[in-house]
Amino acid sequence: MVRLTVPRVTLAMISALLLTYAFVIAPATTSQGREAGGPDRRAAAEPGAVAPAQPSASPRPVRELFPPAGKAFIGVMTDKGPHDFTAVDTFTAAARRQPQAMLFGAGWAADTFDRTLFDRISGRGMLPILGWEPWDYQLDVQARRKRLPTDKVDDIRSTQPDYRLSRIARGDFDSYLRSWADGIRSLGYPVAIRFAHEMNGDWYPWCEKVNGNRPGDYVKAWRHVHDLFRAAGVTNVIWVWSPNARWSNSTPKLSTLYPGDDYVDWVGITGYYGTGAFTKWRSFDSIFNPTITEIRAFSRRPLVITETGASDGNGRKAQWITEMFRVLPGHQEIIGLIWFEVDKEADWRIVSSPAAADAFATAVAAPRYDLTWSPAMLPRTELAK
Repeated sequence: MVRLTVPRVTLAMISALLLTYAFVIAPATTSQGREAGGPDRRAAAEPGAVAPAQPSASPRPVRELFPPAGKAFIGVMTDKGPHDFTAVDTFTAAARRQPQAMLFGAGWAADTFDRTLFDRISGRGMLPILGWEPWDYQLDVQARRKRLPTDKVDDIRSTQPDYRLSRIARGDFDSYLRSWADGIRSLGYPVAIRFAHEMNGDWYPWCEKVNGNRPGDYVKAWRHVHDLFRAAGVTNVIWVWSPNARWSNSTPKLSTLYPGDDYVDWVGITGYYGTGAFTKWRSFDSIFNPTITEIRAFSRRPLVITETGASDGNGRKAQWITEMFRVLPGHQEIIGLIWFEVDKEADWRIVSSPAAADAFATAVAAPRYDLTWSPAMLPRTELAK
């Protein structure tokens, strides 16, 4: 008979607990680990066994940039914009190239956010670019209908105290701005906004030289609009700052009107052959290079020619188009060009003559302009390296 001593009782109890663990607890624990997707520890302990790999998170898909490196997009602006695509279709047929972007205007006095306009453009495979203008453009339309002199028209359209830059900056239009911010955020795809363009002139009420505006007001107004969109959670806007090409040394320094790279994604330039200071023959480079050089002193953002066109007053429209596209590949910082397909002060359209249409179509047939836009693409905001 075995004598039960304290050490022997303790040893027996320990042995029983070990047997219970081996046959009951351990198998249950291992089984739960496999059901939860964890590794089988017993298999990993065997010689030569390899534990199953842990599942890893799927890598995020890399979004293609618009435009891709080495490419430049072609855009179009027409008189009726997304309200009527007849002019776009005529332009596309003449150019034999589908434009990848479309610029259209909206004035603060008359236009509210309308999703259908953006969807019509994107549905045709074009990036919507909104020319957002803080003024009452009906005053301009009425003055032109009266056939008033150009300087009188400019004075009427630029003197609109209700749309002084200081009023924008202090928040007088915030409820209107929020309605657009909410609408654009809801689109779910990229939209470019060219806000208050050609601010270095004197023909719009947001130019600092007119309408009671003061130096510094433009930057304050721009930053206020930008910051309001950011506060509203809008992340799908490409902000486009777009002065007019310098035509005189008396115009303001562009650096004083620039909100900063933190507030701008693309820098645009407007310039035409055949009007104003550029009525006589001027090449693309002679019109745009001085402004490009000036901009490069304070910004490295990609450039877009946000409005351009050529008149045929001197019978050299087709030649100007051909030479423009010949020099454009030398401007790798220019990632897009928007043609003003409108018969306004002059007939800027490529369809104005077979020669102009053929010159344009021949040029844009180059691989540099062979690209597409889709809502899933990520707008390029840095220059390709």
